[in-house]
Amino acid sequence: MSSIKIECVVKEGYRIGESPVWDEKESALLCVDITGRKVCRWSSVTQQVQAISVDAPVSSVALRKSGDYVITLGTRFAALKWKEQLVTTITHVDKDKPNNRFNDGKVDPAGRYFAGTMAEEIRPAVLERHQGSLYTLFPDLSVVKHFDQVDISNGLDWSLDHKTFFYIDSLSYSVDAFDYDIQTGKIGNRRSIYRLEKEESIPDGMCIDTEGKLWVACYDGGRVIRLDPETGKRLQTVKLPVDKTTSCCFGGKDYSEMYVTSASDGMDKEWLSRQPQAGGVFKITGLGVKGVPPYPFAG
Repeated sequence: MSSIKIECVVKEGYRIGESPVWDEKESALLCVDITGRKVCRWSSVTQQVQAISVDAPVSSVALRKSGDYVITLGTRFAALKWKEQLVTTITHVDKDKPNNRFNDGKVDPAGRYFAGTMAEEIRPAVLERHQGSLYTLFPDLSVVKHFDQVDISNGLDWSLDHKTFFYIDSLSYSVDAFDYDIQTGKIGNRRSIYRLEKEESIPDGMCIDTEGKLWVACYDGGRVIRLDPETGKRLQTVKLPVDKTTSCCFGGKDYSEMYVTSASDGMDKEWLSRQPQAGGVFKITGLGVKGVPPYPFAG
């Protein structure tokens, strides 16, 4: 085992840091601060962070094939032009649910943007249940709803052979798998592949490595765990110096670095004094595995 090193590279103290995505062209890490309502980009070259403020909670960001980015903003899919700091709405969902917002989102191997919704939280992980749905924005900008009755739509990724879609509804405390049709984007045959243990707390964001193993950030668990989706076994636990770890992705030149976002919302002064890096973004090196580059939205 190589020695694992963890450092806090973004010390901005986000309220709910989320959706880390590596932008290879910019040698930069994108992420969002949901309640802080901003999209952020940390340059690995200059170590500087740029941020664009938006007009609603922004919950995920993804690359776009034509350049720039797509985001989930409130209950909208939207396009973001970085230099112009310009946001344009692509389409609305959950129009009948004014208390909802998008949560995690990610682009599939065919360039479709998957993202799910949830009710606004009263406080962290406390909310009206079964209000969310899972959606796909297709490259032709049409939207399909897969299912509803979701509590907190969260981590998502696809197996290396593109035949399985992995998904987390946080309050089920389970990582689920679906059969996945790459041609159509349809999903089916839902099943649980891993149930979280008490000390792991709430499953949040997720990514996959080049060995086909899943990495799941554990909110309130202060860790990322590595799972084998075939056997349902936990292979590794990496603890972080903050409790509210929210999501993870691979990045860096060869995708051998892991980036982990975190949150500070819901922490009192005493808790924050014990964890001054809460809301920071962490870089983990020495894991000995690499990740899969993110797919860009094809629309």
